[in-house]
Amino acid sequence: MSIETRRAALRDLPRIVEIYNTTVASRQVTADTEPVTVESRTAWFNNHSDKRPIFLFLQDGETIGWLSFETFYGRPAYDKTVEVSLYLDEQFRGQGIGQEAVMKMKEIAATLDVTTLLAFVFSHNSRALRLFKNNGFTEYGRLPDIAEMDSEQYSLSILGYKLN
Repeated sequence: MSIETRRAALRDLPRIVEIYNTTVASRQVTADTEPVTVESRTAWFNNHSDKRPIFLFLQDGETIGWLSFETFYGRPAYDKTVEVSLYLDEQFRGQGIGQEAVMKMKEIAATLDVTTLLAFVFSHNSRALRLFKNNGFTEYGRLPDIAEMDSEQYSLSILGYKLN
């Protein structure tokens, strides 16, 4: 199965939000506890640039997922480090597309003048942890019980990947 990529445009934001919102209820992927709106994500989208883009994953012209690169910590010394986020439409999960998406993530990152990718993954999200670790990410640290959702505490793993 092969996926294509292209830069996201503002017209793609409703689909980006739709895919994102499919992850909220699971408490596996995002710390948002309620679905977000296109309006609430517009500023986030507009903050992305050529240096910190959002890409879509496409299959037969249909958007099946997306990837974003975001500035880490906002200080100049961290300019070559980015936070990555990867989301797939729920009907395309578990089919090996995540594997291909992480490979594309690395290819795109190599064009962005960055050296380090960081993925912040809930420690109980074993599928995502396995996906990143199987693709060369290593655990840089773990923040224990820093998120609270539905009266439960959740830890966050920080995974990193060094580009050559």
